[in-house]
Amino acid sequence: MTTTTTAETAPPPSLHLTLQNGQKVHYYSDTSIEADEIPVIDISRIFSNNIADRQAVAEEIREAAHRIGFFYITNHGIDLGYAERTFEQAKRFFDQPEEKKMQVCTDLVEEYFGYFPMARYNRNGKKEKDLMEAYNWGYNPKYDPEVASDQEPDTDAIKLLWPKDLPGFKDILYEHHAQLLTLARRLLRIFALALHVPEDFFDDYVKTPAAGMRVTHYPPQVASPTDQLGIGAHTDFECFTFVTQDEHSGLEVLSKSGYWIKAKPIPGSIVVNIADCFMRQTNDYFVSTVHRVVNKGGAERYSCPFFFGFDTGMKLEPVPTCVSEDNPMKYSIVTSGEYLRWRAEIAKKL
Repeated sequence: MTTTTTAETAPPPSLHLTLQNGQKVHYYSDTSIEADEIPVIDISRIFSNNIADRQAVAEEIREAAHRIGFFYITNHGIDLGYAERTFEQAKRFFDQPEEKKMQVCTDLVEEYFGYFPMARYNRNGKKEKDLMEAYNWGYNPKYDPEVASDQEPDTDAIKLLWPKDLPGFKDILYEHHAQLLTLARRLLRIFALALHVPEDFFDDYVKTPAAGMRVTHYPPQVASPTDQLGIGAHTDFECFTFVTQDEHSGLEVLSKSGYWIKAKPIPGSIVVNIADCFMRQTNDYFVSTVHRVVNKGGAERYSCPFFFGFDTGMKLEPVPTCVSEDNPMKYSIVTSGEYLRWRAEIAKKL
């Protein structure tokens, strides 16, 4: 006869850490498990002219964003070729000699953009530093499909560093960025429906959004997750994130029950996770879930996160349906830019 341990009878998690944003998290083990906790949502109906179709998807997203803060989207309308070309460019960049990559190192600018060298950061205080390298870039109105490009100069709103010896690199990355930017704006309207506010509630928040993007490279790990991670446990800064994965597993999500859950790649899907700005605005109704990467699959792993945030001058004021006299706002009101700068400053010091 076997007995089942329930949440009521299980001992409390014995492991804990403090994240960059000050959040304390507790968990049972550094070893991840497989579980069907991350929903897969077919979002094809968000393109429907029928509001009932869009509301139906919104209710699925509402449940996922509240319960776990992570979900896969399928039938999102973005051709797979964009991701394939982005990963090809990622490999071109990361295969360069270290001295070439360091010419665009993020240390050269104040912002959180440029090259992040291999094994520089240690987000969770492990014995070994996080085994990853990355390249980040940001929003440019020249490449925004909703901005008249012939009226905008091809200049970056903030200083970005681009490699000089990789022809086509910038344009190909921005082609993918533009596709994700369009999808993010459309999905934000579905998030508005999910929060039971008008569909256009957030439209003014994202006219020139803080829409950063990154390509990441994770070599195979030899050390155990107790000693080293690909990227340490963290939450994202912005409103929500799209993560396009290659075919190799590595992304893991911390469940409310205190276990690391594998977020295995699903071909053709994009992972969506709620980020901290959205959690603040929804008064914790939407969950900015802790996640990490552990690459123990024996192969080089690449991923492409797209971080979608509000215009930097917009105030992170509470969504009306998420506050009441009995449930007052938990956070002070700051602008999106103020919050993102604070988080970026902390991250660069690690």
